[in-house]
Amino acid sequence: MKVVFHVDEMEKWQEATNNIRNLLHLEINAEVVLLVNGSGIQSYQLKQAQKFISENPNVSFHACQNALKAFHMTEADLPATVKIVPAGVLDLINLQQEGYAYIKP
Repeated sequence: MKVVFHVDEMEKWQEATNNIRNLLHLEINAEVVLLVNGSGIQSYQLKQAQKFISENPNVSFHACQNALKAFHMTEADLPATVKIVPAGVLDLINLQQEGYAYIKP
């Protein structure tokens, strides 16, 4: 099972991470990507986000470069394991073409 969760608002971070926890509880081998763009990009600076990332090493975390620029953030503002993608929308398209189910909390 492959799933991409999409967060484009800070307010959706908690709901998305709860969804991921619940999924991984039932499907331990699921391949999960959390893609963040829009104002959601600021979520990566929250302590709760950093804790979730450190507790979930099997989840891939993606950050949209366009959103980083729009919110005056750099790679240094992100946890080290977050992968920067050129455009969140393109990343979503590519992941869906690779068979990832799309979830937007």
